[in-house]
Amino acid sequence: MVRVRYGPRSEEETTRAREASTRLPDIWSTGVTAVWETDPEVVAEVLPPPLKPGERPLVRVSVSKVDLPGYPLGAGSVAVAARHGDAEGWYPLVMPMTHERALIGGREVFGEPKKLGEVTVERGSDGALRAALARHGVAFVEIRGTVGGALPLPEPADKLDFYLKFLPAVDGQGFDAEPVLVHCLRHERVRELMAVDGEVVLRESAYDPVADLPVRRLVEITLGEKTSDQKGRVAERLGAADVLPYVHQRYDDAAQVLDGPPEGSLSEGSD
Repeated sequence: MVRVRYGPRSEEETTRAREASTRLPDIWSTGVTAVWETDPEVVAEVLPPPLKPGERPLVRVSVSKVDLPGYPLGAGSVAVAARHGDAEGWYPLVMPMTHERALIGGREVFGEPKKLGEVTVERGSDGALRAALARHGVAFVEIRGTVGGALPLPEPADKLDFYLKFLPAVDGQGFDAEPVLVHCLRHERVRELMAVDGEVVLRESAYDPVADLPVRRLVEITLGEKTSDQKGRVAERLGAADVLPYVHQRYDDAAQVLDGPPEGSLSEGSD
């Protein structure tokens, strides 16, 4: 009988696929990271309960090209500093990905707020650097600058991200399953790190309103090569009423185009 590939897999095939996924080789990425201080009240506004703002009102943008076997991946993230109880970490608001494979796995397994988008990392022979995240024709975050000297390599470290994992209801009313807060722990290693002298540009976007997180003080911009692995766990089960007001962070809501930017939301580093 001819094998029908959409048919059920045997227990042996299922086990082999699961074991293979746990033995991935080191995957290195080349990326630009920018960190800045924004308005404390803005960070507090975007965090769903039970998350609270971190010690400083920080925003972190990562724009990377990932050396995935078989095809390159562009991956980005815009996150704010947050805490859950005594745990300090980051709460990503949007994570543009250039391929559906990376998008679906992260959203369905961990609850990551991934969306298809354009990710650019360009470095000229003269040291000029440009990195950008774009969707719907708008580069809503752009980092521009010049690559400087090498920085001391940090020791391997654990980094924590917080995600909301939920499944919208079939009838459009609430959720089909109980929402959960996920702790995603990454063990990160860095093999190259360089300083960047530059600026962060935020542009107005109806679907990705990062411009509401103005650059009040630029902390740092770096260019580096990193690798990490990750594992997640359900840290807390959440009530639907607490999560529903934040569902639009995950999905493009057509009604968002009716929202205007708040006055003074764009910083001096915006155009």
